[in-house]
Amino acid sequence: MEFLAGGHAEVRITRADVGKRVSVRRLTGGGAGEPTFTDAVGVLTSWDEGVLSITRRNGECVRIEESSLVAAKVVPARRSAATPHGVAPPSSTEPVRRRGPAATARELQQVAARGWPALETERLGEWTMRASGGFTRRANSVLPLGDPGVPLDTALERIGQWYDERGLPAVIVVATGRADTDEELAAALAERGWADERHTRVRISALAPLADAGADTPPGSAGGAPTRVALSREPDADWLALYNRTGEADRNDEAAQNARKVLTGGPSVWFATVHDPDGGTAAIGRLVVDGRWAGFAAVEVAPAARRQGLATLVMAALAERALTEGASAAYLQVEADNTGALAFYDRLGFTDHHGYHYRRARPGGGRH
Repeated sequence: MEFLAGGHAEVRITRADVGKRVSVRRLTGGGAGEPTFTDAVGVLTSWDEGVLSITRRNGECVRIEESSLVAAKVVPARRSAATPHGVAPPSSTEPVRRRGPAATARELQQVAARGWPALETERLGEWTMRASGGFTRRANSVLPLGDPGVPLDTALERIGQWYDERGLPAVIVVATGRADTDEELAAALAERGWADERHTRVRISALAPLADAGADTPPGSAGGAPTRVALSREPDADWLALYNRTGEADRNDEAAQNARKVLTGGPSVWFATVHDPDGGTAAIGRLVVDGRWAGFAAVEVAPAARRQGLATLVMAALAERALTEGASAAYLQVEADNTGALAFYDRLGFTDHHGYHYRRARPGGGRH
């Protein structure tokens, strides 16, 4: 890893580089059996009170004391700069741009869980019980990745008790559709009376073509290029109002607070907003970057602003942001009966990877 400039190591990053992919070298002591320096590469996700947080490609978060930095720099984006029309010229990176992502269902489940983190978790063997005050099924369900460490009926009893204590229904998310998913668990839960609901498709795509998608939007219909999309680290009240799943917009409301915490959680999160000519919120979206993966969610367009290409512009702007942070693959989750959204993401090049659904215990029983 080379940091030298004019023969001297330099720290060439600042707090303004939060959200960028960086390479850092820090002093680690150099005691017996220890290296003098340690290197880390990843997204600089925060820099607060003298501590940097860097998220690596595998989702691991490394905390580094500012005082230990020896050298640091921003890692240039892999993708060449776009032309004014949003289309990158041919370059040596083009084969990477064409190559689609490959992943196991387990990898995507882990990435998606980090990108939509629950406020409270507890392990049960290799399963994770998650709760977030009821805000979304994803953040209030059990993620079963492997063996619960106890017989299934015992696990279900413990799960039921855990969710009862929090005033929430006992729900387990079950992945299906691939050799490495949970068809056996789905069948076992069905036998025990756990009802299925909310069938969803996990879809993936190469990331770079999404960043170019906005170039195909007619300038007259949506007002121009993706520069109309504003990106921020926090959702404002108008963003939350259009998303319409966060309860009351009052920051002091517990439900709204829970929603904000989930929405802003994750390795590197961005919120996109498109304003209409009157200053209203016309379209929104959410992005979380986690290593090579860019997760898209909450893409919504106000009824009066539909059929203008705004959802495409939002996706393109968020994809461009993810590319600058070193991501190369995209994923999202769409309910299986949302035909409009499925058709939209088809046009953007997304394909199905696997599916999942939720299994809920019957009221008053059915846990074992």
